[in-house]
Amino acid sequence: MTEWLPIAMAGLTFAGILAGYRVAFVLAGSAALFILISDLPIAFFRLIVSRIYANVLSNWLLVAIPMFILMGLILEKSGVAERALRGAQRAMGGSAAGMGLSVLVIGVLLAAASGIVGASVVLLSLLALPRLIEAGYDRPTSAGLVAASGTLAILIPPSVMLIVLSEQIETSVPDMFAAALGPGFLLVGLYAGFVAIRSRGLPGLTLEREPLLWRLLRLLRDVAPLLALVVSVLGSIIVGLATPTEASGLGAIGAIVVAALYRKLSMGVVMAAARETVVATSMVLLVMIGATCFSAVFRGIGGDGMIRDGLAALGGGPWGVLALVMLAVFLLGFMLDWLEITLILLPIFAPVIAGLDFGIGLTPGQQMVWFGILVAVNLQTSFLTPPFGFSLFYLRGAAGDRVRMMEVYRGVVPFIVLQVIGLVLLIAFPWLVVGGR
Repeated sequence: MTEWLPIAMAGLTFAGILAGYRVAFVLAGSAALFILISDLPIAFFRLIVSRIYANVLSNWLLVAIPMFILMGLILEKSGVAERALRGAQRAMGGSAAGMGLSVLVIGVLLAAASGIVGASVVLLSLLALPRLIEAGYDRPTSAGLVAASGTLAILIPPSVMLIVLSEQIETSVPDMFAAALGPGFLLVGLYAGFVAIRSRGLPGLTLEREPLLWRLLRLLRDVAPLLALVVSVLGSIIVGLATPTEASGLGAIGAIVVAALYRKLSMGVVMAAARETVVATSMVLLVMIGATCFSAVFRGIGGDGMIRDGLAALGGGPWGVLALVMLAVFLLGFMLDWLEITLILLPIFAPVIAGLDFGIGLTPGQQMVWFGILVAVNLQTSFLTPPFGFSLFYLRGAAGDRVRMMEVYRGVVPFIVLQVIGLVLLIAFPWLVVGGR
């Protein structure tokens, strides 16, 4: 009977999530239920409370989450990000390729400035989607490019997802941030190649002609403060001048300063950003608390041992185990959010991966960073995969009647394929992630 408890617990948890109940309460509720019906002592409740305090409530690293969210929301609500997008579009000219590449460029800047997928996708949907259609792109391609560019915010640092991942696999945030830069720009390069091919023969837009020097100066005026903020925040973390928590505070203050420089700062902007920050942070922490309860009980009833034995029985060696984990993450991305997948699967699979030898010359620390980035790239795909990809809903809600949902679904397929290609390249060439670290 007891050997079926982990399977029953996992099945009940996923059934509750798919039924639409709040994820945090499903995770915590299933943990409480299976303490009562298993042979775990009631004192296990006290152990869970201590783990919640140690892993979540007293973890200073997690203070970076609300600060980075606040930074991104201030940039979005003050119009600073919108100004950068318009500046990039003017600088790129009216060609179809230029319009597509400007969306990618601003997607990268928004990713590095905020780490918030929803804000990036909505902003690009409102400002870039109509211009892409006017430039000659069909509606599915326009929608796919906007969704994929906005989703870069979950991978390119400073990313909230990378902070949560580093905490789950017990690696340092600076190492994860540094390792994510190469894969992030690899995906940007793949997207850019697709845009270059797709834009051939498209008419583009007729814009007012300006001298190249004047266009570059205007671009510098519109983008330089945002770029300086990104470089200062990321640079201070990667070179070790500041911890992620300290740098997140620098980013939040810097966003306020940038908004003030553009004369877009007001109490209404700050309060609106603060309210949304509280809501988003509360959601993240509640799910983390629920996941802490779930993983503790799941391990307590032997779930981790069952998974290790199952993976070993399937054979295939370390690479077979990695392939199964990547496949599980990819398939769950069709149904669940990245936070749910991270907090449910990683506490189970990370110790298994840590104990494997892939024979590629990585140190244990490098191997976990490599694995974390593979999971991050895979999780980015979950924002685009139908039917529950969050970027698809953000785009459809912001675009209104400009695109239909089926057009959005068709448009993201090439970008999902490109992300899978990128993931395969990162698996085959680990140095793209760990480099010389």
